[in-house]
Amino acid sequence: MDMASHPSRPVARSQGEDQRSDWRALALDAAEANGFYAPDMLGAAIDHLPGGQDVRLIEARDGDLLIGLLPVTIRARHGRLPIGCVSNWMHDHCFFGAPMLRRGHEAAAWRGFLAELDAAPWASGFLHLEGLDAAGANAAAIEAVCVEQRRGRREIHRYERAMLRSDLSADAYWETQVRSKKRKELRRLQKRLAELGAVETRLLDDGADLSRWCDDFLALEASGWKGENGTALGCKPEDAAFFRSACTAAFAAGRLHMLRIDLDGRAIAMLVNFRHGDGAFSFKIAFDEALGRFSPGVLIEIANLHAVQDDPAIGWMDSCAAPDHPMIDSLWAERRTIVQYRIALHGKARAWMQRRAAFAMANGAETLARMVKGQR
Repeated sequence: MDMASHPSRPVARSQGEDQRSDWRALALDAAEANGFYAPDMLGAAIDHLPGGQDVRLIEARDGDLLIGLLPVTIRARHGRLPIGCVSNWMHDHCFFGAPMLRRGHEAAAWRGFLAELDAAPWASGFLHLEGLDAAGANAAAIEAVCVEQRRGRREIHRYERAMLRSDLSADAYWETQVRSKKRKELRRLQKRLAELGAVETRLLDDGADLSRWCDDFLALEASGWKGENGTALGCKPEDAAFFRSACTAAFAAGRLHMLRIDLDGRAIAMLVNFRHGDGAFSFKIAFDEALGRFSPGVLIEIANLHAVQDDPAIGWMDSCAAPDHPMIDSLWAERRTIVQYRIALHGKARAWMQRRAAFAMANGAETLARMVKGQR
């Protein structure tokens, strides 16, 4: 197994086209879909977001073949504990953290990742992984390799979030999963909205419209509470640049899934999803809060349900929502279990001793906290 070196900072766009070409090939043969680590979104995040210059890209290779890609950062603290560790990179706009693994090479890729971290002098503490699917290819490979290598592994958190995975048509799903009273109320809102003007639902399919749609989304999102709180993408130039770059690259790769509802030609609700493999990830939603009485956010989710279920190339969609989300949980019946792991790192002499101590301290502190809270 030949492993790539750890750059102290990511390769610049002008210098890294060969590397990104390898990422694209890996993404096409990925064992577990992750739109956030696909080259369009990962490249845009590295190029534009704060912290991107500090990301270390661990590449697992079998000869010249790239079989795994794991972006990591160094953290000075682990939650509330003053213990340094290595973690997969989950920036503010990343909602799934599964590393990219080549199909059929899952365990080999994880052996390579861990061997690199074991040997890296900068890799202190342990490996903290967040945002993984408990039933995904990464979770299975991690468990197998940790057992094989007698390497400590601890699940430290899990929760469920809504996802859409069904063979039903959109209409059948809607009738089956959503309460009759709620369906009736939403039909009433749709009729009332149509009384205000011409309502049109559209899916982006023309690259010539992409720039304008990005402008419309940024403006719509900034017009609401996210803009007031300073968390809208348009509030920070680097976030806006990331969004435009990711959308442009994803559209070129056939992975952008962007919807809008217009009222008399003006966007009143928009939804941005990123596709990868046979699935998709819901990224951001924006709607005109002045029209909140018509529930435009729910209406565009209904449009999204039809767009997904009517597209044979999309087998499922991850909501990327918080657990117990009141809106999407009432519309989508399926759930995805998201987990965090703490994985022990090995090494030699002093490095191994430090890592063993850090892993034990973190586990001990967590056990003590649970005991104090009365958990077992």
